Amino acid sequence: MICKLIDPSTTDWNRLDQFEDRTVFQTCEWMRFLSETQDATPIVAELHDAGEVVGYFTGLTFSRFGIKILGSSFPGWTTPYIGFNLLPGVSRVEALAAVEKLAWNALKCLHMEISDPHFALEDGSGLGFSRGSFVTYRSDLRRSEEELFNSMESACRRCIRKAAKSGVIVEEAHDSAFADEYYEQLVEVFAKQGLVPPYKADRVRSLVRNLEPTGRLLLLRARDPEGKCIATGIFPGFNKIAEFWGNASFSSSQILRPNEAIHWYAMRYWQRRGAEIYDWGGESSYKQKYGCEIYTVPWLSKSRWRAIAKLRDEAQKMFYRKQRFLGWLQSRPVLG
Repeated sequence: MICKLIDPSTTDWNRLDQFEDRTVFQTCEWMRFLSETQDATPIVAELHDAGEVVGYFTGLTFSRFGIKILGSSFPGWTTPYIGFNLLPGVSRVEALAAVEKLAWNALKCLHMEISDPHFALEDGSGLGFSRGSFVTYRSDLRRSEEELFNSMESACRRCIRKAAKSGVIVEEAHDSAFADEYYEQLVEVFAKQGLVPPYKADRVRSLVRNLEPTGRLLLLRARDPEGKCIATGIFPGFNKIAEFWGNASFSSSQILRPNEAIHWYAMRYWQRRGAEIYDWGGESSYKQKYGCEIYTVPWLSKSRWRAIAKLRDEAQKMFYRKQRFLGWLQSRPVLG
């Protein structure tokens, strides 16, 4: 199998969107969002086998500390996986080997990372890739609405009912003010933990600007009986998978249970549009109450030189330390 670069600006994105394994994170608009927020260059490559096109690879290249990297995805991108779109029966291991050659030879990268929701746990081990993982939860939207609701813990079902009885209204948002409303609430959520958000408001604005017009991004507000926005949620989706990207709320109004109401709305919204999976976007334990099941996506990485892999790991540790330090600074009283 060989890999050939094609020009993203002339790519037939609609054709790529027809693949059965396509996700929202591989779409043209998501690539544009990542390009804007990560200062990265989108990469699209055709995979050929025996003279036939058997699939595509999507990713982005960027530089850190003078090192060129191929990411599909990469830590900090708020994008859990990208990866391949392949015809049924095509080997992802062979596709990975072809992309590795592309990364080193044509793209001149020194490090690469790929996370694909259809990777098997052993994929990449024979090629010398290090394996991490993105651990998340998933709900099966092929079940009926009644089955979904009854699979939740009883306390979670009571929260959803309480929100409705308390007059909480969940509504879809389509306005430019949404991003800043969400971010204001997100800052409060992280401040309670002595942290700061891992991204700025500009990232949310870029996401909304690029994705909302496509119909592949559900933005939700929860309002209290007085009409005040007390919680927000962001849920991209496409094809078979809907994603939980972000949720925030004001702590003073959490007694009304707006967060549970927002998730229940999002699950039913994407179910009605044909989604089969609701991906909870990570492994936080509070998600278990929704009756979801744990799911692991392999995250493969490889460097041309071992020292680069160590540098990458240290950079990630430094980022987390920085977030904790900034949160500590923010929590200190202002003296004056």
